[in-house]
Amino acid sequence: MTFPDPGARPAGHTRWMRLGLVLVPTLLVSAVILATIGLGILPVSLAVSAQSLVLSGQNLKISADRLQGTGFTQYVGVDRATNKAHPEALSGIESADLYNLCQSVVVHIPGAGQATLRIGAGGGSKPAHADHLVVHTDDLAGTAVFRNITIGQDASTFKGAPGAPTGTFGQRADAVRIDHLRQTTRAVSAATFRLTDLHLTVKAGDKSCY
Repeated sequence: MTFPDPGARPAGHTRWMRLGLVLVPTLLVSAVILATIGLGILPVSLAVSAQSLVLSGQNLKISADRLQGTGFTQYVGVDRATNKAHPEALSGIESADLYNLCQSVVVHIPGAGQATLRIGAGGGSKPAHADHLVVHTDDLAGTAVFRNITIGQDASTFKGAPGAPTGTFGQRADAVRIDHLRQTTRAVSAATFRLTDLHLTVKAGDKSCY
């Protein structure tokens, strides 16, 4: 009969310290991703209806040196928050490139005050890219150029319009370019959203994009 060496490590047992070192950064990254999805900053694959989307009502700021896209539509609708209705311009772009994109939201943390969750992406020659982008906005500024624009079309006839009722005033264009984009929004969604060179920061105080 043989007995195990008292100093030998039992086979098949978990090395808890090593496991912890692996799990901690993984859980932290997962928490950040879930938090940004929850805040609407990092959209996942979505098929959005303006009537079914219930918003937090908190404003998100977005800026970009340039937005360039194809398949532009826009109309005015109403978004529902938990305790209030918000009139918004719903802008849809089938394919959009955003150069030097910045997204920020200021949140209040009990006991700590204000903090800003901020995401930057698409710097240099590699823009951030979104497919079937929908932005709910109440304020937008920049220098815009539209190609083959039609103003006054019934928004319910737009391809892929997110829930526009019949008779809603809308406008569409084959292509759009907006330089020095600045806008506030309560919701952003996209079928895909590729954030090139993503950089996420959380800082105390108001550190908004603009």
